[in-house]
Amino acid sequence: MNKHWTLDDIPWAAFDRSKVDPELIEVAKAASLVEANGNDYAAYLCNVFRDDADFQRLAVDWGQEEARHGAALARWSKLADPDFDFDAALARFKAGFKIPVESASSIRGSRSGELVARCIVESGTSSYYTALMEAADEPVFKEICRNIAADELRHFKLFYTHLKRYVAKERVGVTRRVAVAIGRLWESEGDDELAFAYYAANGTGEAYERRRSADAYIRRVYGFYRPHHVERAIAMALKAAGLTPNGRLNAWLTRLACRFVRTRQARLVRAGV
Repeated sequence: MNKHWTLDDIPWAAFDRSKVDPELIEVAKAASLVEANGNDYAAYLCNVFRDDADFQRLAVDWGQEEARHGAALARWSKLADPDFDFDAALARFKAGFKIPVESASSIRGSRSGELVARCIVESGTSSYYTALMEAADEPVFKEICRNIAADELRHFKLFYTHLKRYVAKERVGVTRRVAVAIGRLWESEGDDELAFAYYAANGTGEAYERRRSADAYIRRVYGFYRPHHVERAIAMALKAAGLTPNGRLNAWLTRLACRFVRTRQARLVRAGV
């Protein structure tokens, strides 16, 4: 995997504080912690694929790129909020959220299932960073998100290539792939990782409450999504599940998901989250 950009490629001198959205700061802080865990996730994947040297090399490079995403977001967050202590926030996050690094088998039940889940995550993050990029006015943040979104799309393609290999090898059918995809998508709505990352990055000393932190994170993030972001994520998820990515199913799911996002976000706004 080639390293297409580095922190030195980001135009840090172009940072414009007057164009910073305070809610994007909170989201960026949380994202910096999640991305910083990339090397731990890579270690987990290397254990799951312990006899697949080609995939292990991919996983290590992927983890390093994810960690670089975290470093870029952390540096921008510090510019936007000089009081942000990334190291302290990361320490809180790692203390409260543990990745099963030592696991010798996939929590998804098979290697194919693990790769479906990885594809689902990459489909979501590619659309997520595209949504943030298009919502932002601050030029440095836009450039960071543009680079990350492109990386995540490339990661999806790489994981999907290995997924096809393992589906043939393990004879995993569409039904199982759909089940894993639905499960991973469902987890995203109340994901403890995202909720705790938001808390660790933005908490003010209060005790952690998963639902409260998840709602605060979701209210902000859902506000940045537009129908084309949702449609793109669903197309990629359908492809990972072994289904036709574009067509009636995609159109129906996009309408359903967009209605859910709008309703959920509006309810949280009314609740003052």
